[in-house]
Amino acid sequence: MKNVLIVEDESLVALEISSFVNEQGFTTCCIASSAQKAYNIIEKQSVDLILMDIKIKGSIDGIECAKEIRKRRDIPLIYISAFSDDKTLERAIETEPSAYLTKPFNRKELKVAMKIATKDKSDKLRVGNIIFDKEFSYDSKNSDLIMLGEVVHLTKQEKLLLSLLVGMKNNIVDIYELENYIWPDKQSNENTRRALVGRLRSKLKYKFLETIHSVGYKISI
Repeated sequence: MKNVLIVEDESLVALEISSFVNEQGFTTCCIASSAQKAYNIIEKQSVDLILMDIKIKGSIDGIECAKEIRKRRDIPLIYISAFSDDKTLERAIETEPSAYLTKPFNRKELKVAMKIATKDKSDKLRVGNIIFDKEFSYDSKNSDLIMLGEVVHLTKQEKLLLSLLVGMKNNIVDIYELENYIWPDKQSNENTRRALVGRLRSKLKYKFLETIHSVGYKISI
């Protein structure tokens, strides 16, 4: 079984995550509420995956903790955080996480992210017919986004958006066309559109999907 370290200072949230981790066939080896406790654990125990909150006890937040852990051990890491502002995301991306999930976390997304993060590199990987990079590909027949051989969970609207953008790859899809394609029978609003684009962008690990200010969006691959 894979050992998972949970870095989370809210005990009820940590227990909820731990219960889910164990249900998926992983083992919660420890729960740490601060960076220092996390350092002590990785020095003494075998850890295969870290689930990291950003706001934790002490003067060092989860991102700085992740940076220090990267210096000591090469352990896959998934952020589970209530923060999704641009500044926080930029800092988090620098630590090269396997995924960044926002609270309240989607259980199916976390399950897939954990499988991807701990996948044995010797396993035969599923690859789509449209290659984004070494990590991501797209199966146009089934409209599946694939990351390191695993299908990334997408909602119906996220699938529609990705299908549209991939079909027009390297070209701008204007806002009107996008909204008419995703919401043909009802009027959308800017906040709804931006939220949808933001969710898809996070699942692409903030790669490929560009915003063309006041014009539209495009996938660059």
